[in-house]
Amino acid sequence: MSVHLSRDRMTVPKIQARKGGEKLVVLTAYSTPMTRLLDPHCDILLVGDSLGMVLYGLPNTLTVSVDMMINHGAAVVRGAEHSCVVVDMPFSSYQESPQQAYRNAARILAETGAQAVKLEGGQEMAETVRFLTERGIPVMAHVGLKPQSANAQGGFKVQGRDEAAAAQIMVDAQAMDAAGAFSMVIEGTSEPVARKVSDAVSVPTIGIGASAACDGQVLVTDDIIGLFGEFTPKFVKRYGNVADQIGQAAHAYAEEVRGGIFPAAEHCFDRKD
Repeated sequence: MSVHLSRDRMTVPKIQARKGGEKLVVLTAYSTPMTRLLDPHCDILLVGDSLGMVLYGLPNTLTVSVDMMINHGAAVVRGAEHSCVVVDMPFSSYQESPQQAYRNAARILAETGAQAVKLEGGQEMAETVRFLTERGIPVMAHVGLKPQSANAQGGFKVQGRDEAAAAQIMVDAQAMDAAGAFSMVIEGTSEPVARKVSDAVSVPTIGIGASAACDGQVLVTDDIIGLFGEFTPKFVKRYGNVADQIGQAAHAYAEEVRGGIFPAAEHCFDRKD
């Protein structure tokens, strides 16, 4: 098994320079201990608003707050020595105006120490992305399937399967590129469309349910290690099943407690037999 253990800190310019080069490895992280496990193997750690469902049991991401993102973003930054840390801007924290987006993005970066924020949207968010990037806030864009706008998109459906939708994704991606985004996620998009988009923009693309032609890939860590639910989306590959190991450990512990086996003498302080 080959392990990539680069120790140099990834930066926004280094990520931009990877367009068309070595693939970018991206995973989600929400806590310091998990970050320390993932960090040696990743280029980017994304503090995704998926934490709403993965950690808090919420039905979607719409009630995730800026405070939640800051708390988890700071925890990830504390554990990251190599990866570039990017924090999602949650629903309703940036859509109102470029000024609202700047206030929240600046707060996220200042209070977490992260290097960039990510926001969803295309052509309609170009002014906001430009406003942020011109003021020194690096932005990762997110086009294609946009979970925060899933209701408007008719649910979690593959995007770009008809000509008009494919054309709109291309327009959105090029608008984000022109607005100054340093990279972009392409999610839940027909493979041929994602491939064309990746070829058309000047910044690295990061696929999730998109195309192997993207400049990198991102998945939710809990999905790939079997920690999040029974449902596995088509685009997820499960690389482990930590849930079984946790269940087995909890079962063994419970049996020993009920049987009076744990704690044994070696687990007690100042015992006098």
